[in-house]
Amino acid sequence: MEPCSKELRERYNFFDFLFYTCLLAVPLLTAAVGIARNTLGGLLVYILLIAVGAILVLKFFCSRCPHYAREDKLLRCIFFWDLPKFFAARPGELDTRDRIVTWAAPAVLLAFPLIWLIHEPDLLAIFLLSLAGFAAAVRRHECHRCIYFACPINKVSEEMKSTTE
Repeated sequence: MEPCSKELRERYNFFDFLFYTCLLAVPLLTAAVGIARNTLGGLLVYILLIAVGAILVLKFFCSRCPHYAREDKLLRCIFFWDLPKFFAARPGELDTRDRIVTWAAPAVLLAFPLIWLIHEPDLLAIFLLSLAGFAAAVRRHECHRCIYFACPINKVSEEMKSTTE
């Protein structure tokens, strides 16, 4: 898939955040509906997992991002907008613990609802297709021009990286 822009993405605006939040809301809400149809306790656990997962990703992944390291007191990225920076910036490569948390937190959030969605094929289809759409949008619009070169899925060319360093 050809990226939509060849320039590095230095800054985001509120509409970028809104675009990705709306895309991500579809699978999250689909999962919540599938869980809530069966158990409110499960829904509460899922909401708690989302909160904990977001905190873990902020601490172990986002705190290494150049967008996080900016002098602003609030985050301005495609996933968190106007959220205070709770953790100190830690620029540089992800260590092993960072990588484990970066992959495990979202994996838990994606796997947990499958317990209920597997019994609801219509919601499972919406969940999986909307996740695929979200991933494709991020991959197409962001990964080829992201300034977070230490990200494990960054796809900026070596040539483009060398012109910015």
